[in-house]
Amino acid sequence: MNSLKPYFTFTASQRSGLFALFLLIGIMQCAILSIENIPEDNSREKQQWLALQPEIDALKKQQHDFTPKVYPFNPNFITDFKGYKLGMSTDEIDRLLAFRKSDKYVNSAEEFQSVTKVSDSLLAVISPYFKFPDWVKNSKRKTVRSWQNTDRNYQTPTGKRKFAANKVMLDINTASQEDLMKVYGIGPALSERILKQREALGGFVSMEQMNDVWGLSPEVVEKLLKQFKVAAAPNVKKIAVNNASVRELSQFPYFRYPLSKEIVTYRSMNGSIKDAEDLKKIKGFPLEKVSIIAVYLEF
Repeated sequence: MNSLKPYFTFTASQRSGLFALFLLIGIMQCAILSIENIPEDNSREKQQWLALQPEIDALKKQQHDFTPKVYPFNPNFITDFKGYKLGMSTDEIDRLLAFRKSDKYVNSAEEFQSVTKVSDSLLAVISPYFKFPDWVKNSKRKTVRSWQNTDRNYQTPTGKRKFAANKVMLDINTASQEDLMKVYGIGPALSERILKQREALGGFVSMEQMNDVWGLSPEVVEKLLKQFKVAAAPNVKKIAVNNASVRELSQFPYFRYPLSKEIVTYRSMNGSIKDAEDLKKIKGFPLEKVSIIAVYLEF
C-alpha cells in the first residue's frame, strides 16, 4: 500500500496544475455544448430570411425598375425644385427665372434652350413634355417675320409681339387658371387659391381683394392689377347678416369664428345690423374692409 502512495501524493504545484487542467476541460466542455446549440438557432433564423428573400428581391426589382412619371408642363413655370427633378443645373434654372422675371416667355423648345443653355441631350429628354398654351401655337402660324412699323402693337423684328400700353385687361371674375398663371409669380397652387376664393365669394367686387388671398406677395398683386380688373359687378352670394348663425357666418371668408360670435352678440344686444356703419361698431371688425364686406351682406 505504501508502494502506491507516491502515485496519489502531489505537491502543491502539481495540485495547482491538475486544478487548472480540470478547469480548462470544464470550460471546453461547456463551449462544445454551446456550439452544438448554435447551428439550430442559426438554421431557424436562416430559414426565416430565406422565406422573406422573394419579397426582398421583388422590392429591389420594383425600386430598380421604377421611373418617375413626368406629366406635360409649361416650361415657363419651372421652379427650382421642378428644374432639379428634371436634371437642370442651378445656373440653367437661374437663367430661366431671370428671363421670366423680366415678364418674358419662352414659346418653343429651341427658345428654352437658347435661354437656359441646357444640353442637347437633356433637351431631347424633357422637351417632349413641354406644353405651351394654344394661343402660342396659333400665333406661330400667323407670325409675320418682318418689321411692322405701321402697327403700334408690333414694332419688333423676327415676329416677336410687343404689347402696347393699352392692351386689353381681362376680367378677374371670368379669368381661367391658365390666364392667371401667365402672371409671373403665380403657379398652379396660387392660381387655384384665387379661383377658390372667387368661388367662395361668388365673385370679386374689387381688385383690392387680391391682397386677401393668402400667399400673394405685394409684387405679384401689383402685376395682377396691371393685367386684370373687375369688369362688371358680379352676382355675389349675399349673407343675411341679421339671421345667419355663428356657424354660417364663420363660413364667410372674411369672418372668423371669434368675429362671428361678436356679430351675433351685437345683434342680440342692439336688435339688428342696419348698415355698414353698424358694422364699424362691432368689436374686432376689420374697418379697412367694411366697404367691400358690406357688398356681400344683406341687412
